[in-house]
Amino acid sequence: MILVKGLVKKFAERVAVDHLDLTIEPGETFGLLGPNGAGKTTTIRVLTMLTRPTEGEININGWHLPADETKVKAVIGVVPQHLNLDADLTARENLDLHGRLHHIPEAGRRRRVEELLEYVELVERGNDMVNTFSGGMKRRLMIARALMHQPQVLFLDEPTVGLDPQVRRKLWDLIRRLNGEGLTVLLTTHYIEEAEQLCQRVAIMEKGRLIALNSPAALCRRLGKFVVEWADQGGTEYRFFASRAEAADFAAALTVNATLRYTNLEDVFVEITGRKVAG
Repeated sequence: MILVKGLVKKFAERVAVDHLDLTIEPGETFGLLGPNGAGKTTTIRVLTMLTRPTEGEININGWHLPADETKVKAVIGVVPQHLNLDADLTARENLDLHGRLHHIPEAGRRRRVEELLEYVELVERGNDMVNTFSGGMKRRLMIARALMHQPQVLFLDEPTVGLDPQVRRKLWDLIRRLNGEGLTVLLTTHYIEEAEQLCQRVAIMEKGRLIALNSPAALCRRLGKFVVEWADQGGTEYRFFASRAEAADFAAALTVNATLRYTNLEDVFVEITGRKVAG
């Protein structure tokens, strides 16, 4: 569905994306993970035609960028990191405006608006002004807006940033449902748990470069399925093990209290990059 070869994006002398190669399959939820400045948002901006690449090849659903921009715009939906709804319009009016921009005929447009308001559980607030909505409601409406023209690929840039945990999990359920219905989803996040919960595969970026790519489970297995964690004078120490028995034996031999747990994606990130993702 998405093929990226040798993507480079420079701003003056600064390299924001450095020879990035990605292949994203149809129906996949794919995550770009990394700290601020890793190149995630710049990658999304290039793929959604908000900025031009310095070099590289991009193919989305068989169409090439930048040559086939109009055709690509017809098959993608975009939910940016920053809220950009029209606060002076109602929820229905925001969706209707987006449908008009995509030249959806009136009858189909009205039907689609109602379908999506129901889908994101905003029917009862459809005639309310957007400036009265909570952050989570605005995010759901932005997703509905991106789905108005029935895209085949949905780009989500930090979709749950600034939301409380309960609202974040409701949005996770919505994203899972969309993917379950066959939509290809590409999301950026620096919430590691989010990538672990939602994505079939993740690409970890650091300073514009791709430094790891696989399923969350496979990335964790590279370190070892189990980790022993304990506090030392120099900070927190970790050791990874293939089996629980090995981990338990090691923990039992320590002279301090230790925790034995499953390896997670944050462990992978810390080991690969040497620092934690900002959350």
